[in-house]
Amino acid sequence: MEREKSFGLNRDVIKYFAMFTMLLNHIGNIFLEPGTVWHEALLDIGYFTAITMCYFLVEGYGYTRSKSSYRNRLLFWAVISQIPFGLALSSGEILRFTGFNMLFTLFFCFLIIDVIHTASRRWKKVLYVILLLLPCLFCDWFILAPVFTLLFLWAGKDKKRLAVAYGISMGAFGLLSMGSFYGYTGAALFFVVAGKVSGMLLSGICIIWLYNGKRMERGRIFSKWFFYIFYPAHLLILGIIRIAMGL
Repeated sequence: MEREKSFGLNRDVIKYFAMFTMLLNHIGNIFLEPGTVWHEALLDIGYFTAITMCYFLVEGYGYTRSKSSYRNRLLFWAVISQIPFGLALSSGEILRFTGFNMLFTLFFCFLIIDVIHTASRRWKKVLYVILLLLPCLFCDWFILAPVFTLLFLWAGKDKKRLAVAYGISMGAFGLLSMGSFYGYTGAALFFVVAGKVSGMLLSGICIIWLYNGKRMERGRIFSKWFFYIFYPAHLLILGIIRIAMGL
């Protein structure tokens, strides 16, 4: 059921912002020197995207009329996006395997949602979820994206539960990030880790307090396909630029 708000941000606006922050993240990851202020800033704001898309995946599963069409669409665009994903992220080479792209991650997360809703027995749900977690280990955002998805399934539309889900997600990501900041201690470590989760915190603010539960009044079909097309298209363009620059 839609949230009863006449103000705030609709889901398409939030998704457009997620596409923009993803672009910034990829630009920082591909073209900027690791450890610099701008590199870290663009990566951090880009972490807005994955958790936001996991939320909308859970929500979209409940709204979609055809679960199979949604599932097949994710898989189709994941396959289409794999070579552009490799071209963009194969630093020092033209093309190599860099893991499976985020649409594959969302595809497996969709299957996790589906088995939780459709499996007849609890032990089957647990078994299927564990089996579906395994391929996520080789995908972008690996095990974290399924964790986000499961937390959002648990939270539903309850704001308090959503706040807990975001808190756990940020805590897990922050703990995993700490390993990459060897040498930082005390307040410096706190601020660096806080920066890492800032994009996810912004996502939580948008979803919990600003999201009105609605879609755009106009351009819904355009937005639907734009979100799928933008992913491989921007990766392909960034990959071509990277290769041309000899990076």
